[in-house]
Amino acid sequence: MYAVFRSGGKQYRAVKGDVLRLEKIEADEGATVKFDEVLLVGEGSDIKVGNPLLSGSTVSGKVLRQGKSRKVPVVKFKRRQNYLRQGSHRQFFTEVEITGINGGSGAKAAPKADAADDKPAAKKAAGKKAAGKSPSGDKPAPKKAPAKKAAAKKSPSGDKPASKKQAAGKKAD
Repeated sequence: MYAVFRSGGKQYRAVKGDVLRLEKIEADEGATVKFDEVLLVGEGSDIKVGNPLLSGSTVSGKVLRQGKSRKVPVVKFKRRQNYLRQGSHRQFFTEVEITGINGGSGAKAAPKADAADDKPAAKKAAGKKAAGKSPSGDKPAPKKAPAKKAAAKKSPSGDKPASKKQAAGKKAD
């Protein structure tokens, strides 16, 4: 049996006997903790999904140790501005061993009774749509955009077209 639960703003998938590294929890080493925000409990094809939480289900665990993760460098830098700030960060964590999963009441992911009720309703809705539909359609036809004019072609020489005076002078020659 496995469960998905929420702790410290994150979601974790757990099986009995797993050792998880969670966000820091205020508890002593060796103490037992219970997680009530269970989102999903499953075993094989039998899965219970909460909406959003499963009522009555809990995940229990034993705190193995409290600690800090490895050091992560933090650098803020802006070029050509004479700006450089360097620091580091170590995130706190709690290591928990999952001791038990209690799957409470909840609805299955895909109940069979609801699926049977939806089929006749879908047929009725489809029949109404076909009977009430007009041949022209419910939506008006979209308006077409006016066609754009073709761009004027340039002369092969790449110059501007000759003025009337220049054209008249050329004919006289």
